[in-house]
Amino acid sequence: MNRLHLLPLAGTALAAAVLVAACGGGSDSPSTGTLRLSLTDAPACGYDKVFVTVEKVRVHQSSSAGDNDAGWSEVVLTAPQRVDLLTLNNGTLLPLGQTELPSGSYTQMRLVLAANTTAKPLANAITPSGVVETALTTPSGQQSGLKMNVNLAVPAGQVADFAIDFDACKSFVKAGNSGKYLLKPVLSVIPILSAAGQRIVGFVDPSLANTGTTVSAQLAGAPVRATPPDASGRFVLYPVTAGTYDLVITAGGRVNAVMTGVLVSDASSTVIGSDAARINTPISAASHIASGTVTVSGNPANTGAAVRATQALSAGPTIEVGYSAADASTGAYSMTLPAGAPAKLAYAAGATTFAFNSDGPVAGLYRLEASAPGFAVKPADITLTADVITNFAFVP
Repeated sequence: MNRLHLLPLAGTALAAAVLVAACGGGSDSPSTGTLRLSLTDAPACGYDKVFVTVEKVRVHQSSSAGDNDAGWSEVVLTAPQRVDLLTLNNGTLLPLGQTELPSGSYTQMRLVLAANTTAKPLANAITPSGVVETALTTPSGQQSGLKMNVNLAVPAGQVADFAIDFDACKSFVKAGNSGKYLLKPVLSVIPILSAAGQRIVGFVDPSLANTGTTVSAQLAGAPVRATPPDASGRFVLYPVTAGTYDLVITAGGRVNAVMTGVLVSDASSTVIGSDAARINTPISAASHIASGTVTVSGNPANTGAAVRATQALSAGPTIEVGYSAADASTGAYSMTLPAGAPAKLAYAAGATTFAFNSDGPVAGLYRLEASAPGFAVKPADITLTADVITNFAFVP
C-alpha cells in the first residue's frame, strides 16, 4: 500500500515546504497546534514505478467545505515534488512539511497533485512491469485535490503526526488495450504516536525475498498495512495502530500463511524472528487463476469496480489473499491463487522457530467479493481445483 504520510518533523525546519497557516498565531499560542506531513508506500502489484507529483495538502474542519470556502489550512511545497511511491515501502516515510493551524478536529483532507502538461507530460506516471513509462489519466477534480474524509485531532500547543496511506496496489486501473492507466486513489490516514512503536519487524526466508511476496497486517480480514520484504528478506510494517493483528504472507508458489495474535504497541517494536530465525511458508503444489468480468447494467463498471479474494480458515481468521481492479474498458479481472491448504501459526514473543499447521479442509476454498460504486458487495464462493471464471453483474 503506498502511503502519503502527514508527519511532524520534530522541531526541524523543512526547506522543501512553505508553511501556510490558515489563521495567524505562533506555535506557543494556546489556540493553535501543528500538523506535519510525509509520504509512504507498500506492495508494487505488477508495477516497476509509480510517480505522483505533489503540490500541496489541504485540511479543513468541515467535511463539506468547498474549494474556495474560508478555513482551509495548507502545506505547500515550494516546488512540486515528483515521488516514486514504490520506493517508500518497509516503513519508509517521506516528509512533506508542516503547518500551524487552529487547534481542533479536522474532517476533510485533500492531496493536490500537479497536472500532466506539455512541458511535464509524465508528472504523474506509471511503469507496469516490462512496459514503458506511461502517463496516468488523473481525475478531473485533481486540481482541487484528491479528497479524503478524515478525523484528525490537532491539540492546542502540540504537534499532530499523521501518515496518509496511498495504496498504489488498489489505486490504478488499466483501460483495455488502449495503453492508458487511470488513477482511482485509495487513501487512508494513520496517526503517528511513537517513533519507537507502531512497528512490526520480521524476517522471511531468502526464497521469499522477491517482488512476488507480500506481508500484511490485517484486522477482520482487511489489510491495514502491507509491504514486500527487502532483498535480504527483512520487512517492516509501519505505522500500525496499536492492537492485535493477523500477519499474512502471500507469495507465488506458496500457500497462504497467517500468524495470528500479533501484538503491536505504541511503546516498542514487535520483532518476529531474526537474521538467524526466519519465517518460511509451505510450497503449494498448484496455483490456478480466478477471473471474470464485473459489469453494471451490462456495461464495464468503469474505474470503480474491483474484486478481492478472501480465505476463511477452519477456526478463523478470515484473511484477504488477492485483489484485482476491474479493467476500466472491459470489466475484466484476474488473480492467481494457490490451491494448496492455507497454513496457520500463533504468534509467540521471542520465537525462534516457525512451524505452520496446514488447514487441509479449506484447501482451494475462496470467497470472491466484487464491489462497484453505489452497490452492495456481491460475494461468490469458489473451489479452486482448476481455473475458475466468475462473472459479476450489478443491476440498479
